[in-house]
Amino acid sequence: MIADAHLRIARPARDLEATARFYTEGLGLEVLFRKEGLMMVGAPGARWHLELVAGETVPSPTEEDLLVLYLDGPVDDARLVAAGGRRVAQGEYWDRWGVTVADPDGYRLVLSTRAWSNCTRNRGVA
Repeated sequence: MIADAHLRIARPARDLEATARFYTEGLGLEVLFRKEGLMMVGAPGARWHLELVAGETVPSPTEEDLLVLYLDGPVDDARLVAAGGRRVAQGEYWDRWGVTVADPDGYRLVLSTRAWSNCTRNRGVA
């Protein structure tokens, strides 16, 4: 049941178009839904998406507000930077196993070169 649930991550955005451009042009996600002040981006058919919301809430990301995508291969941050992102250091572990790019609002996206397995033998190991 819970393993089959869909996941939505909602984030405020100062400039909805700039933030959406980062995730669509930079990361390659698609706009799944749009209305005034709200945009959902994701990969069609995936069990997750990002909800980007423009409004009165000011984004207040910290260094630990991470969205990590395990890509199981080489990563390139050039498109994300060209689409308005900023490469940042994220500490020894993530700097070794991927790249971290802050979106236009400062939320951090980690593109990991590692694969992820959610099997029992990996519990307690990041």
